[in-house]
Amino acid sequence: MKIKLTSVFVNDQNKALDFYTKTLGFIKKTDISAGNYRWLTVVSAEDPNGSQLVLEPNANPAARTYQESILKQGIPASMFFVDDIQKEFQRLKKLGVTFTMEPTKTPGSTIARFDDTVGNLIQITQLS
Repeated sequence: MKIKLTSVFVNDQNKALDFYTKTLGFIKKTDISAGNYRWLTVVSAEDPNGSQLVLEPNANPAARTYQESILKQGIPASMFFVDDIQKEFQRLKKLGVTFTMEPTKTPGSTIARFDDTVGNLIQITQLS
């Protein structure tokens, strides 16, 4: 069993694509028109054949409610791993990313959380 796709709900696919590619450094993998929306995926530049992240519209009221609820509770919608969290934190801060949690040591890792500008908190993690 393999994970090939996972998704985050976004309130604006164009803005999400811009943030995830230009700010986070992912690359666009798939962009197919699907009526009013797009089948839009990005992948890690470090692993272009790896798992894809679907930037999925939150047009469904249940998706929007879920997204808004976990955001209000401070729960990350997704987690990405980094080799050097301090370096990534500094890089993203310089690009204007808003962090809700600066790098914080936890058992077995250091984590930080930021706003992805399209309705989600994202956590980055460096394993110890």
